[in-house]
Amino acid sequence: MMNNSFGKYIVIFYLCVLAGLADLTARPVRTLVIEDRVANKSRFDYAIEKLPSAGETVRMASLPAAYRKATGDDVIIGLLDGASWDRYVPEALLQQLKKKESFLLYRKGKNAPLIIIGKDETGVLYGCEEVRLRQQDIEGPVSLVDAPEMVLRGTAIGLQKTEYLPGRDVYEYPYTEELFPWFYDKDLWIRYLDMMLENRYNSLYLWNGHPFSSLVKLKEYPYAIEVDEATFAKNEEMYRFLTEEANKRGIWVIQMFYNIILPKPFAERHGLKTQERNRVITPLIEDYTRQSIAAFVQKYPNVGLLITLGEAMEGVGEDDVRWFTKTILPGVKDGLQAIGSDVEPPVILRAHDTDAPAVMAEALPIYKNLYTMAKYNGEALTTYTPRGKWAELHQRLGNIGTVHIQNVHILANLEPFRYAAPDFIQKCVVAMHDIHLSNGIHVYPQASYWDWPYTADKVDERLLQLDRDWVWYRAWGRYAWKAERDKADEEHYWSEQLQRYFGLEQRDARSLLNALQEIGEISPKILRRFGITDGNRQTSSLGMLMTQLINPYRYGLFTLLYDSEAPEGEMIIEYAEKEYKGEPHVGETPTQVAAEIVAHGRRAVDLVESMGKATRNTDELRRVLNDVYIHSALAAHYSAKVKAAIQVLSYKYTRNVEALKSAVPDLEKSLEAYSTLVDLTKDSYLYANSMQTKQRKIPMRGVDATYKHWEEMLPVFEAELRNFKHAIDSLTRNAGNSIKTEKVLLPVSVVFEGSIKQVSLKKGAKPYRDQELVITHLPAELEGLQAVQVDSEKQKREGTLLRFTCTQPVKVLVGYFNSEDKVFAPKPVLEIDATANDYGQAEAKIRNAVRLQYMPMVDVHTYSFPAGTQELKLPKGEALILGIVDDRELLYPYNADIDNQGDDLDDLFGHYGETKL
Repeated sequence: MMNNSFGKYIVIFYLCVLAGLADLTARPVRTLVIEDRVANKSRFDYAIEKLPSAGETVRMASLPAAYRKATGDDVIIGLLDGASWDRYVPEALLQQLKKKESFLLYRKGKNAPLIIIGKDETGVLYGCEEVRLRQQDIEGPVSLVDAPEMVLRGTAIGLQKTEYLPGRDVYEYPYTEELFPWFYDKDLWIRYLDMMLENRYNSLYLWNGHPFSSLVKLKEYPYAIEVDEATFAKNEEMYRFLTEEANKRGIWVIQMFYNIILPKPFAERHGLKTQERNRVITPLIEDYTRQSIAAFVQKYPNVGLLITLGEAMEGVGEDDVRWFTKTILPGVKDGLQAIGSDVEPPVILRAHDTDAPAVMAEALPIYKNLYTMAKYNGEALTTYTPRGKWAELHQRLGNIGTVHIQNVHILANLEPFRYAAPDFIQKCVVAMHDIHLSNGIHVYPQASYWDWPYTADKVDERLLQLDRDWVWYRAWGRYAWKAERDKADEEHYWSEQLQRYFGLEQRDARSLLNALQEIGEISPKILRRFGITDGNRQTSSLGMLMTQLINPYRYGLFTLLYDSEAPEGEMIIEYAEKEYKGEPHVGETPTQVAAEIVAHGRRAVDLVESMGKATRNTDELRRVLNDVYIHSALAAHYSAKVKAAIQVLSYKYTRNVEALKSAVPDLEKSLEAYSTLVDLTKDSYLYANSMQTKQRKIPMRGVDATYKHWEEMLPVFEAELRNFKHAIDSLTRNAGNSIKTEKVLLPVSVVFEGSIKQVSLKKGAKPYRDQELVITHLPAELEGLQAVQVDSEKQKREGTLLRFTCTQPVKVLVGYFNSEDKVFAPKPVLEIDATANDYGQAEAKIRNAVRLQYMPMVDVHTYSFPAGTQELKLPKGEALILGIVDDRELLYPYNADIDNQGDDLDDLFGHYGETKL
C-alpha cells in the first residue's frame, strides 16, 4: 500500500512538473522578424527587445519562410508594407490598419504563431507592448486591431523654477546642473520615458524661455552662450541621449521657446533688455534669432519646435506675423539647407496672445508641416462643456486642415492636491474632439509644474510627480488613444488599477474610485463659478477674499472664465442683482454650486470612511485619503463664504444693515472650515502653489514666496471677519450711513525728454493733440494733475514712448479704455503677459475713473519708477497719460464710480497690514 501510494504521488509530481514546463513553453520561444521596409531601425529593434520572449530572435528573409519555420509558440513581427500578409491574416483585419501607429495581433488558433503587424515602427512597438501587458489573454485565438484617435499625445516638462534668478526675468533659466540637476539624471529620464510608452504618449515638450543659448553656439555671436564649456558638452550629451531614448519609444521631442527673449550676455553686450513686450524688432535681433533657430535645426533636425509668439513680445498685430514668417520659419529652412535636407521638422504655433488663424494663413504657403495649439480651459481645469469665443477659436484652428492640439495647461486650480478623476478627464477629451475639433493633446504636470520633478507633499524624501500622479498621466493617455468607452467598463478598469496599486478589496477599490470622482468635481466647480481668472495668478485652493467674491472687477476679472470655460450660468454679483430684482436665474448658479461642492465632499468622505485597509503603498493611500478630507473642508469653506457674499451684496441694494449681520454666521463657518483646512495641510504640504513670484496675486500678492501656505492665509481671513464685524458696528452706530473720505492727489514735476505738452486735468480738458475730444467726467482727486497730451494716431501706429527724469520715486497714471476694440491700447493682463506687473501696473488702481465724450469708460493703472532717468512704454493703441504723482500715493485700489453705479462695499473689510482687503 505504501509503495503504491508513493508511486502515485511520484506520478502526480511529474505531471505537475510537465504542466509547469508546458506553461513556460506556452510563452513565445522565438521571435521571427521580417525587416523589409523598416526605416526607424532603433525603434523597431527596441520593440522586439520589449517583447516577452523566452528564446531567440531570428531575422527572416521572407514571410513565407518565417511562417514555415514558426510553431504555435512563436511570434512573427513585421510592418504592414513589409510583406504580403493576406495569406496568413484575414483581409478584413488588414484593411483596418490605416492610421499611423496602428497595430494588429492575430493568431488563427492555439497551435498557430502569434502575428504582430504595425502600420509603422511605432505600431509594431505598441503591438509588442500590448502582448507584454496581455500575456495571459493571447494564448488562444487572437484577433485585435487598435489605433489611436489623437495624432499627437504629449506631456510637458518645464525647465523653469519657482522663483526668478537674480538679475533675470520670467522664463529665463539656462540649462545647468545647478538649476536643473534632474535634467542630467538618465535613470529618471528612462523611468519617465517608459511611463510615456506605457501610456502611449508620442510627444514630449520641453518648455523654456530661450533654450538656444544653452544648446547651440553661433560663430557670429559667440558671446550669446549662457553656459560654460563643460556644461555645454553635458547639454549636448543629454540632448542626444534624450532624443535617442525617446525615439526608441516612439516619442518625438519638441523644444518650446518664447518670443522675443534674448540671452542675458547678448542683451548686455548690445545694451538691450532680455525681455521687452513692446520691443522694436531690429535687424540685429532678427539675425540673432534666425541664426539660433537655424543652428538648432541643423544640430537637431528631428526635434520639433513649439513657438509662443505672444507674451514676451506684443502678441496681436503685424509683428507676430512678420516674426513667424520672416524670422522663425526662414531660420528653420536655413538649418535644413545647411544639412541638405528637405524634410521639414514639425513646427507648432501656440495660439497664445496672437492671432493664430491670421498667422497660419500667412505661414502655410511657405511651410507645410505646421500644427496649432491652444489652451483647453486656460491655465486651469474647469469644465467639459467649453463654449463661447474660446471654443470658436479652437474650432477655427481645427478647421484649418492641420492638426490642432489641446494644451492642458498649468492647472492652477488643482494644485497642489492629487487629481485622479478619470470620468471628468474622459469627458474633457470627448469635448476636445466634439467641441474644439481637436486631434492632439499636450498635458502639463497635474501640479507643481514650476517645481518639477517634485510634488508639494511634505515628506521626509520628496515625492516625484511621476510616481504620485500616475492616474493623471494614465487617464489622459488612455482617453487620448480612445475617448468614447463604456462607462461600466471604465469603472471596472479604474477600480482594478486602484485595487492592484493599493492592495485593496474590490469593494474598497470601487469606493475609493467613486470618492476620487466626487472630489474631482470640487475644484473645477469652485473656479468656474466663483473665480477671478483661469490663469495662474490665482491659487484657488488658498481661498478668496470677500472683496474678490463681491467685487471681482477690482481684481481684473478675466471674463473668458465665465463666458467660455464654464457652463452657462451666473457670477455671484449677477445672482445677487437678480435676486434683488426678482428676475429668473439662468443656468448654473452660485448657490447651486455652493450646495453641490459640499455634497461632493460629504459623499467622498463617507465612501473612504467605509473602506478597509490597504496592503500596498499604504503611506500613499493615507495621503490620498487626507486629500479627500482636504477637498471636503475646502468645499465647506467656499460654500459658506459664497452664501455670506450674497448677503453682503444684498446690502448694496437695500442698505439694510441686517443684511450684513445675516452674513456673519456664514463667514464664521467659512473661517471654521478654513481652520480645518490649515490643520489638514500644515504637516502634509509644503505649499499651495509652485509659482511663487510676483505674478501671483489672488488671494494675496505672493511676491518672494509669501502667502503660499494656508497657515499664512488664516490670519488674513481672521482679520477680514474681525474688520467686517467692526464695520457693521460702525454702520449701526451711524444709522447705516457710510462715511467717505476725500482723496487728494498732488502732481509731481519731472523733466521730460523731447517736446512734451501738458494739460491740467479738469472737465473740458483735451488729453489728445489731434482730437477735439474733451473730458466729461472725472473724480475730484484727479483734478489739477498734469496730463501729457498725446497724438492718438501715432499711438495707434507705434505705441507710446515717454522718457523722463525724476528726483524721487513716482507713479505714472495711465488711463486704459474699457474696450477690446483694437483701436485702444490693451490693458496689462497677466493671463497673456508675464511682465504685465513689472511696474505694479496689472491692477487698476482707480476703476471707473474718467470718461471722454463718445468714448468708453477709463480705468487708471499706475506704473511705479524709482528716482532717475526712466522710460515708459505703452502698447499700440489709444491710451491716456493722466499725470505723475508721488509713488506713496494710490497704494490701494478703489472705485471712483463717476457714473454713480453704486459703492462696491470694499471698505467693509478693511486692511490686513498694508494690504487693503
